[in-house]
Amino acid sequence: MECTIRPAREDDADEISAVILRTLCETNAKDYAREIIERIEHSFGPSAVLELIGKRTVFVAAIGSRVVGTASLDGSVVRTVFVSPDVQARGIGKLLMAEVERTARERNIPRLAVPSSLSAETFYVQLGFRAVRDSYYGEERTIIMERSLEDRP
Repeated sequence: MECTIRPAREDDADEISAVILRTLCETNAKDYAREIIERIEHSFGPSAVLELIGKRTVFVAAIGSRVVGTASLDGSVVRTVFVSPDVQARGIGKLLMAEVERTARERNIPRLAVPSSLSAETFYVQLGFRAVRDSYYGEERTIIMERSLEDRP
């Protein structure tokens, strides 16, 4: 499986949206109530993703021509990290995060923060992030995690 990480293009918006929505419904739904998933889904339709591509530094993971993952950097905050359920646990998320980290270092960002879902907390811990606090939006719990970029070359 040859996976490449590249900057997102506007014409990736439909595929990025599909990856996010599928992941929400198949992976995150194990940890969140249906009402929460439905509310989050509205934030990641193709037009919303297209808008995010214009505002953030968005990356995609592709296998061949298929987009299988995404991650973005919004200042010093990592956002919208999703990997298609059928290719999870194959290192694609780590590749995306390595590119986000490389970009942050180029920008002299000393610390990254990520609002983690319950589903992804272990993934971020494995990458050296630590939980600093919980955040709630109604019943939706998000774990705010941070990692210094000064502790590794």
